[in-house]
Amino acid sequence: MQWNGIVEGQITDPEQLRELVGAPHEAVVKKSIAQIDEHIRHFLSRSPLFFVSTTDKLGWCDVSPRGDEPGFVKVLDDRRLIYPERPGNRRVDSLLNLLDNPRLGMLFIIPGMQEVLRINGRAAITQQTELIAAQGFSGKTPQLAVIVEVEECFIHCPRALKTSGVWTYEEWLAKEELPSVSEMFQAHLAINGMKLG
Repeated sequence: MQWNGIVEGQITDPEQLRELVGAPHEAVVKKSIAQIDEHIRHFLSRSPLFFVSTTDKLGWCDVSPRGDEPGFVKVLDDRRLIYPERPGNRRVDSLLNLLDNPRLGMLFIIPGMQEVLRINGRAAITQQTELIAAQGFSGKTPQLAVIVEVEECFIHCPRALKTSGVWTYEEWLAKEELPSVSEMFQAHLAINGMKLG
């Protein structure tokens, strides 16, 4: 059965949603800032991982992880940051999306910390050699980097990571219980009529 975009009990307007969940506390609204202050700088200097969310011109979404040594995302000034774009599988979904629509969302994680940092803004892809080299990224200097003009920064509450137990080693699955990435990869290729080897 094909989904037609309509579900039973569907919420269709903001007023209906607000009536159900209520209004946010004033502090929740006012915690958002449009600059990189000393606290944001400190958080970024400790974070080795973030997830970047982008969309193309048709609204197709993508979320992709970016990781390196802690502090690999560098602050250029109080409104801009930069991160290296490392070589990967060459799909470059995020980069292609940013060419269509420069707006992006970023969610930064520090291992062991339940709260996350959210940053929203506008991005530009650069190949400016001198600028990229000046950042002192670890390892081989990347060919490309992404500069983000920050429009919104705020700390997100710990509920999701806390209730998921993601940092609680005792709750991690045993290795043999984890999904097999190799089997998944091969099965998905087969669905699309391709077989490796």
